[in-house]
Amino acid sequence: MLQKDSAKSLDFQTASLQSCIRSPEKQKMLYKRTLFVVSISQIFGGAGLAAGVTVGALIAQQMLGTDAYAGVPTALFTLGSAGAALFVGRLSQRYGRRTGLSAGFMIGGLGAIGVIIAAIINSIFLLFASLLIYGAGTATNLQARYAGTDLANRKQRATAVSVTMVMTTFGAVAGPNLVNVTGDFALSIGVPSLAGPFILAAAAYILAGVVLFIMLRPDPLVIARTIEATNQEFSDKDHLATTEHSENKKGIIVGATIMVLTQIVMVAIMTMTPVHMRHHGHGLGAVGLVIGFHIGAMYLPSLVTGVLVDKLGRPATAVASGITLLLAGLIAAFAPGDSMVLIVIALSLLGLGWNLGLISGTALIVDSTETATRAKTQGTVDVLIALSGAAGGALSGMIVAGSSYLTLSFTGGIVSLLLIPVMIWSRGGKK
Repeated sequence: MLQKDSAKSLDFQTASLQSCIRSPEKQKMLYKRTLFVVSISQIFGGAGLAAGVTVGALIAQQMLGTDAYAGVPTALFTLGSAGAALFVGRLSQRYGRRTGLSAGFMIGGLGAIGVIIAAIINSIFLLFASLLIYGAGTATNLQARYAGTDLANRKQRATAVSVTMVMTTFGAVAGPNLVNVTGDFALSIGVPSLAGPFILAAAAYILAGVVLFIMLRPDPLVIARTIEATNQEFSDKDHLATTEHSENKKGIIVGATIMVLTQIVMVAIMTMTPVHMRHHGHGLGAVGLVIGFHIGAMYLPSLVTGVLVDKLGRPATAVASGITLLLAGLIAAFAPGDSMVLIVIALSLLGLGWNLGLISGTALIVDSTETATRAKTQGTVDVLIALSGAAGGALSGMIVAGSSYLTLSFTGGIVSLLLIPVMIWSRGGKK
């Protein structure tokens, strides 16, 4: 009886899949449903990632009593996100987006709980270990952007990325602006105030994982692979050449380079801005406000930038990213430390430049990969992005301690201009 029921279920799934493959309308419905589910998870995920950005450096500064290693928390959770990116990418490749993304968010939530415990017992070693695990949430939040592109056509891919990133804004902007609220709540239950945002992060990451595990059915990557395999089979039978989905190694290199450069510049300047502000007398609420604007600029413009990438092209948007990051670095470098307005403008431009680079780079990666290996390649690229962010976070504290915040910001702005020669090189033929 059980075998008959299983057989009937399998037949039903196969029939549904074949129906989807033959129906462009059903594929559109699946695409929209996937975007909706991923968007819900990104609201929670955005709130989770904001904790480390806002108070990670401040916790380390408080525990260690020095600025030199204030960039270490950012480096650690970014380094943790590198390992998690590989893990989530491989898991998604084998079992689908639902399994990979839900597991990544759950692990990130456990890391946030570890940070809270570390703050309570004042253990720097537990803090550093927990931040590594917490990085899984950051990696998963970033990789979730790919899920929306699995069922999108070439002209929809950047827009699909942008939709999920816009939804991240709601949580990501709310998180930093709840620093005082979560801090007060933490104190009321006997937890240090700086660990308050990580209480929010733990709940948010776990909820994001639950949403994806329950609602991301059918799995978009599994469906996309099946559709592509079926189309390939029909094309082979009809002796038609298929080049749309062939792998383009040069495109992968260029897309990865764009995202790596923008990540280094953004993380380095962002990491030391809260410490820089505290040295000039700004309170925790002001720090949360600035980081809120920064994260809002990282995600909120996505609907516009996604359309720009699809309409104007990947190269033009990548160059715009480099110019925007240059302006951000120059303003941050030369703005008076007590000027909230200029710091907000600098950090907002920093977020916007990162946004332009991430969406154009992501679209290039999707364009240049096949569904058979796409998740694995995307995970590998995100490892590079995470490692570059870890390097930027670690070096930022050392640069400021050895020189100044001005030097860090100015150097970051100049480094961003490397995107221009990269795009010139990309204009060569496909390899």
